[in-house]
Amino acid sequence: MQQVGRVAATEQKPNTAYSFNFWTPIESPVGIGTLVAVVTENVRVYGVVVEGHSYTDLATAMHDYIAAEGNPESESATVRPEIRYYTANVLRVEPEEPLQPVPMGPVFLADDDAIAKALRMDAYKEQSGIPVGLYQNGEMLSPIFVDSEFLLGPEAAHLNATGVSGLATKTSAVEFLLSSIFAHYKGDVAAVCFNVKGHDMLFLDYPAEAEPGSKLRALYETHNVPPLLDSDHDMYELMQVPAEPFRQVEYYAPFKPDCLNLNTLRTHEDLCANVSPLCWGLEDILEYTEVMLNRDDIDAKADALLQFIRQRVVGQVAKVNEKTIKVEDFRGLEEWFNQVMLEMEANNRDSWQSHHYATIRKVNNRLTNLTTRYSGLISSDKTTFDLPWGSFRDRTVYVIDVANLDQEAQDLVFTRVVSKLREHLERGDLGVKKVVVIVDELNKYAPSDGQDTYLKKTLLDISERGRYLGLVLFSAQQFRSQVHKRIVGNSATCLFGRMDMDELAAPGYQTLTPAVKEKLATLSKGQLMIRHPHFSYPVFVKFPRPNILRGSDGIKMFPPAEALPFEEACYRRLSQLDKSVDRLQVKDIVATAADQQEVVRALNLTLQEQPDDAFSCFRRNIREKAKVAPLDDKPPLTIISNPDSEDPFAP
Repeated sequence: MQQVGRVAATEQKPNTAYSFNFWTPIESPVGIGTLVAVVTENVRVYGVVVEGHSYTDLATAMHDYIAAEGNPESESATVRPEIRYYTANVLRVEPEEPLQPVPMGPVFLADDDAIAKALRMDAYKEQSGIPVGLYQNGEMLSPIFVDSEFLLGPEAAHLNATGVSGLATKTSAVEFLLSSIFAHYKGDVAAVCFNVKGHDMLFLDYPAEAEPGSKLRALYETHNVPPLLDSDHDMYELMQVPAEPFRQVEYYAPFKPDCLNLNTLRTHEDLCANVSPLCWGLEDILEYTEVMLNRDDIDAKADALLQFIRQRVVGQVAKVNEKTIKVEDFRGLEEWFNQVMLEMEANNRDSWQSHHYATIRKVNNRLTNLTTRYSGLISSDKTTFDLPWGSFRDRTVYVIDVANLDQEAQDLVFTRVVSKLREHLERGDLGVKKVVVIVDELNKYAPSDGQDTYLKKTLLDISERGRYLGLVLFSAQQFRSQVHKRIVGNSATCLFGRMDMDELAAPGYQTLTPAVKEKLATLSKGQLMIRHPHFSYPVFVKFPRPNILRGSDGIKMFPPAEALPFEEACYRRLSQLDKSVDRLQVKDIVATAADQQEVVRALNLTLQEQPDDAFSCFRRNIREKAKVAPLDDKPPLTIISNPDSEDPFAP
């Protein structure tokens, strides 16, 4: 190890068991966040620099003023000695007992072994270490590992990233860490990402730089897509993480109101192969009515009726008004409501099975209106397109694009997906044992103030109990101080990018020294401060740019397609299932259908069945227009030669 200074203790600044002071020459490579080691014959002390000062032999500035005769441009007659004086917090002491103040001794820059001991990584980096970045000491770069048992569970779990927008590299840090998890974690793991901002996560399967000779090379060069730097490749190699995009990515997006075109920016023809629709029917969403209905609508009476409908009506054969109805979709539910109210009116009663007429009408209006309010996400028939519950694949990223949905629809998607993940993990039949859920804009979805929404309760439930199931939350936001305390408090690992000084003035940052806050306020892209349960004090690291195409570049190269005409949209969706489908044949079949709604129904049935012969299946599912023969094809009228004489209309 390289010696850089010596421990110094004065009456005004004594050393303690938790911090110590040392001096270095001006040219020493020590700064805020540097890891150092004090080595004596009987003890080793590892620390991190948290504050620094510079000293000369001047008692006051007046002495220097007098020596220069008041002229700042004059050179000093003597060169004054200058030292750097630093304060370091103790990270670890060997031996740990007895706990005593830091002794006098030489101070060294920490090498790889000292860094591992200082951050207690020596106990886990070989068994459960996940590289999260590189710590730089002078010219030396050392991998920093977090413990997967404290990142993904079961000991602790969850990660939270914070920092100003655009400069804090929150999304890039999460993407790189996910790549590192896929490369180093020894169990099976998948990720579910909610894309909430435009095109942020729509190109996870495309590299940031095209390989020489690939078909993408010319396209990247035309659009001036910046490649990775050599230093980025070096960092990937040091951490043994492949510099590549995610190999297995599946995208999901709801329909637009036409129920054919997908409501996403990833609609370019070259990108559609791994984009699937997300659409739910009545049975899929009925238990999440609290998310969709106004809080004022769900009083005790309405809730009792909703419970009755869930348990006794939907998915069963219900008998009402002397009619038997099988309620499987919203159309069936609307028919059931109509028959209930007809029975009440026929019997001149104001209640039905203890449910008042006004309550029934209110719940009817709210439920049957959902297919209009959430058009494209909730279907009126039995159409269901969902995530592959029960068959999640290891090392696969499932991206759900909700960027173009309104707040209420986003809440429904978040809540239902997370609830289903929890249910399947509890039963152990999801397909993987651990799932990382990535949510950005936590200030919006789980603020520290405001009412408790169903989504906020869901996020709280993940943060408090998810680690026991293998459900892990990776969240990000601009202002950590404005996020619900229990969510950030349960995040065992925290990343801090560049921060606003206003945010750093919040009570949650009082334990940081002014020098550390100043460094946080001036971090550049690719630099982070990390807090982890094994680290006694946060550590500054750098990480490489993810080898993933930026959303802004991807949109330029693969601009979203315009909403396709009805017939063309049908052909495109069928051709994704069966490449042999002919465009003209699809057009002819669509022309014979009763209406466009019937075409959508038949198309969805075909896509749900996933047949080998998609076109034949589509043709079978179509209900055609009623056949009415033209007049010329009818037999001629028979002329009666001897009409009835008593017929008043006879000629």
